[in-house]
Amino acid sequence: MSERFDRGHALLDSIHHGGGAALVDALSDIAPDLSRYIIEFGFGDVYSRPGLSLRDRQLATVAALTAMGTAQPQLVAHMEGALSVGITKEEIIEVVLQMALYGGFPAAMNAVAAARDAFAAWDVRSVQPEK
Repeated sequence: MSERFDRGHALLDSIHHGGGAALVDALSDIAPDLSRYIIEFGFGDVYSRPGLSLRDRQLATVAALTAMGTAQPQLVAHMEGALSVGITKEEIIEVVLQMALYGGFPAAMNAVAAARDAFAAWDVRSVQPEK
């Protein structure tokens, strides 16, 4: 592929402990260009920029997806990514509470449900032995 793709793929896998590609590969059978755009532009260009740490980028992403209130699967994935880069469960919940002011209570309630799923997946993964 391209340098952007390789950089984005590596970053996505580092955030999601090798599982990031699966999040995007699910699109490749029906929308391969969208899959490539997410990896190249989203992670290869934007997430790879200097100026904000990965931690800050994940926190901002969780906040934005929470306020949108319409991207549950992506919110779960980015909450797991946030945990992966050192953001605590408590910090994620604080961001959700903050976003209730901007996205509304329904969006915050949906984000709490997403957090429940993300935290459960994280807890299961963190007690599994590495392969």
